[in-house]
Amino acid sequence: MSDRVTRLLAGCFGLMAMLSVATAVEAGSDAERMAEIKNKGGCPRCDLRLAELRFLSVENADFARANLREVDLKEAVLRNADFNRSDFRRTEAERADFSGSDFSGSNMRSVDLEKANLTDTVFHGADLRDADLNAIIANGASFEEADLRNAYLFRAVADGASFKDAKLDDANLERMTLTNANFQGARLRQAKLDRIHAHNADFSGADMSGVRLVSSDLTGANLRDVDFDGALLRRTRLVGADLTGAYNLDPDRILGACGDATTKLPQGIELIECSH
Repeated sequence: MSDRVTRLLAGCFGLMAMLSVATAVEAGSDAERMAEIKNKGGCPRCDLRLAELRFLSVENADFARANLREVDLKEAVLRNADFNRSDFRRTEAERADFSGSDFSGSNMRSVDLEKANLTDTVFHGADLRDADLNAIIANGASFEEADLRNAYLFRAVADGASFKDAKLDDANLERMTLTNANFQGARLRQAKLDRIHAHNADFSGADMSGVRLVSSDLTGANLRDVDFDGALLRRTRLVGADLTGAYNLDPDRILGACGDATTKLPQGIELIECSH
């Protein structure tokens, strides 16, 4: 009996040793992969799925068409990188620095970019549906023609960013800072824009049907030819805003919204005077 127990224990220890070696090899392979990426300045068209690349730091890296699906890139520093047409689905990149990088045409559905630095980053035509973009810094970034349906941008800062012709249906933009941002022709159906700060932002020609604009500041905003069907404007500040040609505004859903003598309104719409 003791010999059989001894053999059994030996087998168990052997299996544990094999697992330990396998784990070490896997960890080592990620370390080697990071070293190789740094040495080569990127990894275009590489299959890096599930890789552990946390804290990776490379300037001007080339990851064009790379598969980075479900990769751990938390706190990575990859400024001015080329991610054109890459696969970033469900990638974890909280607090990463992608400033100046190009993600044009990339599949980034459900990516986690919370608190990432996306200053001057390009997402032209990227798929960002269901993306976590909470508290990102995206000043000067371009999301033109991107798909941001159901994306979360709570407390994001995107001054001067462009969302021209983007899809933002059901997106959460609450408390965003959007000074001088461009939403020309964008689709924001049922989007939440409560408490946004959008001084001089351009929403001309946008579809804002069903949006919530509660306690939002749109001072000086261009809202010409916007579709406001079913939109709620409650305590919305519209000082100096231009709503010329805006349509489907329901007076019953304009509650406490205010403007001033410079606010331009469509026929039949009236606002109270802003107190300050």
